[in-house]
Amino acid sequence: MTVRPILEIGHPVLRQAAEPVDDLAAVQGLVDDLIDTMRTANGAGLAANQIGAPVQVCVIEVRPGNPRYPYKPLIPLTVLINPTIELLTSETFANYEGCLSVPGLRGVVDRAVEVRVRAIDRTGAPIDAVVRGLSAGTFQHETDHLNGTLFVDRVTDTHTLCTWEEFHARYEAAFIERVHALVRTWGG
Repeated sequence: MTVRPILEIGHPVLRQAAEPVDDLAAVQGLVDDLIDTMRTANGAGLAANQIGAPVQVCVIEVRPGNPRYPYKPLIPLTVLINPTIELLTSETFANYEGCLSVPGLRGVVDRAVEVRVRAIDRTGAPIDAVVRGLSAGTFQHETDHLNGTLFVDRVTDTHTLCTWEEFHARYEAAFIERVHALVRTWGG
């Protein structure tokens, strides 16, 4: 297990569509590295291409006390291999997103409030889950990476782009109120 460097916006691997995984044994070390790197960086998720491996693998986890995302509902460690996302509603919410590959920047992205996630886990067991609320945004964000899409590509109003410091000072309190309402309505 190794903490690996996280590629930043501008690196071409972040813009590549990741290749499907055919050999689970070949990605076990990568999965461990993703988990270690995500946890060390206090991320809520990390996709393989963010550490230079353009394969369809991502990990998601929101643990208690995450200083980057103290308002996010908890998500147990989830390993997604060859994931697909199906939008289950046209209803969206305005999510202030950040990204370990876009350090220091946040922006509003409209995300579906309910999605179906299909994938396999690291053992090859099928995953077929409905994810709602703020957590649905996290799953969409990570699977976007596997398609070569960064959150900044989905920001429709560039006036919402701000540094982390400005987010904390000006927008976080109102966003957290909206998050609490979203969680009350949709869960996760």
